[in-house]
Amino acid sequence: MANYNTGIDRRIRKSKKTLKTSLISLMQSKDFREISITDIVEHADLNRGTFYKHYQYKEELLEEMMEDVIADLIISYREPYKHVDVFTINELTASVIKIFEHVAAHADIYTLVLKSNALPTLHDRICEELKKLPLEDLEDYRPNTKINKALASSYQAYAILGMIIEWVNTGFTYSADYMAEQLLEIITNRPVDAVYKISKTFKEDALE
Repeated sequence: MANYNTGIDRRIRKSKKTLKTSLISLMQSKDFREISITDIVEHADLNRGTFYKHYQYKEELLEEMMEDVIADLIISYREPYKHVDVFTINELTASVIKIFEHVAAHADIYTLVLKSNALPTLHDRICEELKKLPLEDLEDYRPNTKINKALASSYQAYAILGMIIEWVNTGFTYSADYMAEQLLEIITNRPVDAVYKISKTFKEDALE
């Protein structure tokens, strides 16, 4: 016999997911301040009573939606080292890098955040989490003692965010697997004695 409470929990999750999907869809074309609870439930094909079973205000729905994204971001970021005592970058494989799978799963929200500035609070939270996680999770997070840990984590956070922004702006042209492979190549191939040839175009522009 099916568990009655399990059935209720499943319906609650389904209703909440439908309301969140409705809100995200509406925010593609309308400012959040202009969206009413009636708009949300009509778009979701639900009644107002269903909304008020779970939320008192539309702001609560938005906040829970953002917390869902942050919670999943944290899980995906920690995936490469959650089962080890020592995290060795040179032993990292692309298959355990899950942050791009997370972005793909929340593609509509990341598009809103990064292309329309519709969710500035969430944008700030994402940045803060990407900076905070290595400092909190990894002991003595820095390549050497001369490097400031906070600056190192900030550098990495914005590097990852930069890749995500580029991915979003190109309409998710690449697969999540490809993005993970590229991140791995970038972080494991940092020659300190690299020599770069200056482009002819730059030289010409600099002399004008």
